[in-house]
Amino acid sequence: MPDGVLRVGLTGGIATGKSYVTRRLAEAGLPTIDADRLAREAVAPGTDGLRAVVARFGREVLTDGGALDRARLGAIVFADAAARADLEGIIHPEVRRRIDAWQRQLARQGYRGPAIADIPLLFETGRTADFDVVVVVACDPARQRERLMARDGLSAEAADVRLAAQWPIAEKVKAADEVVITDGTFDDTDAQVDALVARLHARASGESRAST
Repeated sequence: MPDGVLRVGLTGGIATGKSYVTRRLAEAGLPTIDADRLAREAVAPGTDGLRAVVARFGREVLTDGGALDRARLGAIVFADAAARADLEGIIHPEVRRRIDAWQRQLARQGYRGPAIADIPLLFETGRTADFDVVVVVACDPARQRERLMARDGLSAEAADVRLAAQWPIAEKVKAADEVVITDGTFDDTDAQVDALVARLHARASGESRAST
């Protein structure tokens, strides 16, 4: 981290509580950026991204108002790995470009410390080498499945299809530098996040001194 920004990639499985952890990190004063939000912006009406999606998948993935019908597109890509790879090829380069630009802007503004990029598919897209620290948010797989079904109103079969599209959470935990477990209460998770923030600041401070 020669520019003083500790690049932290935060990931996990779908419905493991990643958004909650990211919000708590932001409340602790750490800069955060959300790859999901960037992905939505990359295919907003009028963008080159949306035009590319329509060229690949057809106008049937649009709503009557011309926006992307995420449910319809999701049904296609979660059932077809090749289609999912095509969609990722449209969206991910723009998301990566914007995260890189955000990190550089923090450095130009003189920020020194941890910066959190919330990237659901960090492992799946092979981006771990772009970060100094990888944090995985995890919970028991059975609980993850239950949360996903409840959150998105999915059947067990539909939930399993979405879970199968990502690395198993156990594999992500093995490859992580830091892990936050969300099986317990919110207080339990908050305590882990507070400890994580302290470790990230300590690491950022130590590496900054080492680079001078």
